[in-house]
Amino acid sequence: MKIFGWDIGRREKAASLSPVDNRGGWWGIIRESFAGAWQQNVEVRLDTVLTYSTVFRCVSLISSDIAKMRIRLVALDTDGIWQEKDNPSYSPVLRKPNRYQNRIQFFESWVESKLIHGNVYVLKGRDNRNVVTALYVLDPTRVKVLVADDGSIFYELSRDNLSGLGDDSVTIPASEIIHDRWNTIYHPLVGTSPIYACGLAAVQGIRIQTNSAKFFGNGAKPAGIIKATGAISKEAAESLRDHWNTNYTGENAGKTAVLADGLDYVPLSMKATDAQLIEQLKWSAETVCSVFGVPAYKVGVGAAPANANIEAMDRAYYSQCLQRHIEDIEACLDDALGIGFGNPKDGVTYGTEFDLDDLLRMDTATQVKTLSEGVLGGLIKPNEGRRKLNLGKVAGGDSVYLQQQNFSLEALAKRDAQEDPFGGGGDKPAPAPAADPPKELHATNITTKCFDEFREEAA
Repeated sequence: MKIFGWDIGRREKAASLSPVDNRGGWWGIIRESFAGAWQQNVEVRLDTVLTYSTVFRCVSLISSDIAKMRIRLVALDTDGIWQEKDNPSYSPVLRKPNRYQNRIQFFESWVESKLIHGNVYVLKGRDNRNVVTALYVLDPTRVKVLVADDGSIFYELSRDNLSGLGDDSVTIPASEIIHDRWNTIYHPLVGTSPIYACGLAAVQGIRIQTNSAKFFGNGAKPAGIIKATGAISKEAAESLRDHWNTNYTGENAGKTAVLADGLDYVPLSMKATDAQLIEQLKWSAETVCSVFGVPAYKVGVGAAPANANIEAMDRAYYSQCLQRHIEDIEACLDDALGIGFGNPKDGVTYGTEFDLDDLLRMDTATQVKTLSEGVLGGLIKPNEGRRKLNLGKVAGGDSVYLQQQNFSLEALAKRDAQEDPFGGGGDKPAPAPAADPPKELHATNITTKCFDEFREEAA
């Protein structure tokens, strides 16, 4: 059969394929969050962990920051500089990856799948020219990695109507799948979700918030017991309990109770201050942030570092958190489109590149100052600086300018090589030949001529 232009082998061929070890894969539940978790009935479920605000924010922050950057097709010029280009075989799929997602939605789905599941599976769609014209992010729980006896890699895909997979199950070669993975701890073809490391901290944070909601829902009054000095009957104890639950719990919590016959109320649960609620929640959130590599202040946990400007903090966030994911996507797209250093097309080496200017933006004053100094220093052309500010070209702006009193290093080296670079002694250059002297005008001749003309006019 044919799907998107490639041939799928017969089903019986799949019998020679073996699934890879998926101990570290994410299949809806992390089996052992710690030693003995099963015996203690502790489960870290995906649908539960994602409700923790810090996990949700880390995933959404990283995916949205990467998706907002424009992906560009670039080509290597003769000077070794990557310049943005447009090519009908590659540019359209980068601008519009598929029929139901724009580029921002597509890359958000890509990064979210990687952060939540540890694996991203992207199906390629081809036209009759065998050119990739569509990319579909698949549900990772519907994909299984298979390895043949000769080491070839295949992927078994379950039914996915949105991506055009109508059959219940098909097996396709690795050439038709983009597989981006993170934390390949257990197997090089199986990524491990970061939730595997921070899931227990997230569950703890959720339970703290749940207990806190119940605590404040009870009027911030802890549970307790009613203590009697002497023995009371079972009927009296049950009656007293029912009376207390009816009149002094729930919406009635906080009302004044009158206890007689030596009865005393003794609270049992710890108060929020005793349990160090805020400190525990902060620890849980910081643990999640450390696993995802997100600075804590980015998700509202604590204050931003003192004495650090916005640009420096963004660059630290890029290098410590985003850079790995960004370069992974670029490398995967190069391979998927058949471009890059190993696949020159028509003598031109293409590549894909995210525009980091959409992420690492300077404030307007600093940006203008930096560009102006770059133009004055001869580093960039005026039109290049104007393009950074979204301004149009001007005549003469495609040249590099320097002031004429500036000398090249080569000229200065020749001057310094002289015995006396500043002309204070030593051999002096031969004087230039003197120019012809101008004709002299003698004052006596001018005076005599003027006197003769005056005398003739008088006569």
